[in-house]
Amino acid sequence: MREGVVGTPRHVAVIMDGNGRWAAQRSLPRHAGHRAGVKAVRATVEGCARRGVDALTLFAFSSENWSRPADEVAKLMLMFVEAIDREVDDLCKNGVRLRFIGDETRLKPRLIARMRAAETQTAAGGRMTLNVAIAYGGRWDIVAAARTLARRCVAGEFPSDTIDEAAIRSALQLGDGPDPDLFIRTGGEHRISNFLLWNLAYTELYFCDVLWPDFDDDQLEQAFRHYGSRQRRFGLTAAQVGSG
Repeated sequence: MREGVVGTPRHVAVIMDGNGRWAAQRSLPRHAGHRAGVKAVRATVEGCARRGVDALTLFAFSSENWSRPADEVAKLMLMFVEAIDREVDDLCKNGVRLRFIGDETRLKPRLIARMRAAETQTAAGGRMTLNVAIAYGGRWDIVAAARTLARRCVAGEFPSDTIDEAAIRSALQLGDGPDPDLFIRTGGEHRISNFLLWNLAYTELYFCDVLWPDFDDDQLEQAFRHYGSRQRRFGLTAAQVGSG
């Protein structure tokens, strides 16, 4: 049986936690942990594409991360630019489409320009979509969607009493794709930390203690096995799902 046909999540979302602690355990500066985490990003992208995943969404920088030390934030922003420049050709060759989601008003023009160029360069990728969330927050996403719908109502596109869940979902950052089937968080914390709040409503959650730089293909396989052991009910009973 071809890998990824049965029991494979269409969309995987990941909080890559533990870079700072990984560095601290080795008496290294925090940015060294972030750089070490790039290897795990590459392994996860490759592993998901190989298993037939349609979309992978990585939480790279949250709206709350702006409150971190200015030096760390500056190094992270520089690392994003470098990573885009370094990885975009390989993504293109491997059929991976790159997209960025988040509040771009908080990013510098240089980074935004790199992001747009990378999205254009990889736009034809049909093997997998890689969504990278930068300056993203789940509450911000919902508020931004509400504002978009409000503007459209004021413009007379539709009456406000016709707004439903489908309308809100379509206005979200990931409104044009499937919700995540599997959520992975490394680093031992058991929370979703304001990530894709709307989209994770029925997502299977997987938490592991491994720090992100040490997350490899074997760890990814364990997460997929966990997902494969779950019965997704979406509000139905086990008997109803079984009879379907």
